[in-house]
Amino acid sequence: MNMMLEMLFGEALWRIWSKLVVAMLRLYGVQVGNGFFIKGHLLLKLRGKRKNIIIGDNVSVFGELDLRNRENGTIILCDSVVVDGPCRLVAAREAVVEIGEGSALTPYLLLNAGADVRIGKGTIIGPRASINASEHVFQRNTPVRQSGYEHKAITIGNDCWLAANVSVVKGVTIADGSVVGANAVVTKDTVPYSVNAGVPARQIGERR
Repeated sequence: MNMMLEMLFGEALWRIWSKLVVAMLRLYGVQVGNGFFIKGHLLLKLRGKRKNIIIGDNVSVFGELDLRNRENGTIILCDSVVVDGPCRLVAAREAVVEIGEGSALTPYLLLNAGADVRIGKGTIIGPRASINASEHVFQRNTPVRQSGYEHKAITIGNDCWLAANVSVVKGVTIADGSVVGANAVVTKDTVPYSVNAGVPARQIGERR
């Protein structure tokens, strides 16, 4: 049915849908700017404050975007962010997830924030990336599920590109202009405008 309607009405159908979604979000208490466009579905699983979900101007969503918060977790999509879903963003405790202006999130991103995760302007996060600011504690004499978590902030700078299947662990800063190659696991800070690859990731070159 949706395909039939799209064939008949084209982009106009999704613009009407977008206006309905904005109206529902604002009634629900989510902050949404002007020019929001969604060609897909927005899932909200909010056990924290609804006002802590903030969507800027001219944000576009293609596919499915799953937003979740707990406690005082905050998720901010800055102006002109593009989401090519499905993607899941989770903010818990006092964590702030901030996706910078003009950045792009691609399919199957999983971002889990028990501490702040901040992504700068104009950055691309490639498909199936995992960005995790929380990690299970694993003590020998205590089951992992009962051992709790450690949380450390992650920063990803401006004009970065994380390619497919990249994993970023807690406490890492990816400097402005960094490129991280496919399948890399980033366990330590990068150098500005460096090219990084491997498990664990290491610098293999620089942008020219």
